[in-house]
Amino acid sequence: MTIPKPLVQLNQVFLVVTTLAGLLIHPFILLLPFAVGVVTLATKKNPLIANSRRFLKKPASAYVQEDRDQQLFNQWIATVCLGLALALFAIGMPLLATVFAAMVIIAAGVALMGYCIGCTVRYQLLMWKHRRTKTDF
Repeated sequence: MTIPKPLVQLNQVFLVVTTLAGLLIHPFILLLPFAVGVVTLATKKNPLIANSRRFLKKPASAYVQEDRDQQLFNQWIATVCLGLALALFAIGMPLLATVFAAMVIIAAGVALMGYCIGCTVRYQLLMWKHRRTKTDF
């Protein structure tokens, strides 16, 4: 399955804006992107993307498509980082929490510019798994 690129970009902007707001305004705001991430991973459907499809000007198939599994992998990484940031803020380690939140901002921001860090990580992971299962005699 695939997702139209404008919807993927909307999710990336959402991650950048809400995570930045969480760092600049109040860490409690990080619960919003974290909750969306948890729902997405639990249901395999991003509520932001699902509710934004109706705003596409053309049929979904008319847009460049992004791989759904790759987007779920990227969402997993972002959700883990946001969860760690929230936990670290809660236990009084704001500097380390900021590092994890900043990783989300950087990854989503770089993806908006055209380079997917999560794609590179997933590709390397898949290649590593392939090399491990390959038998050379």
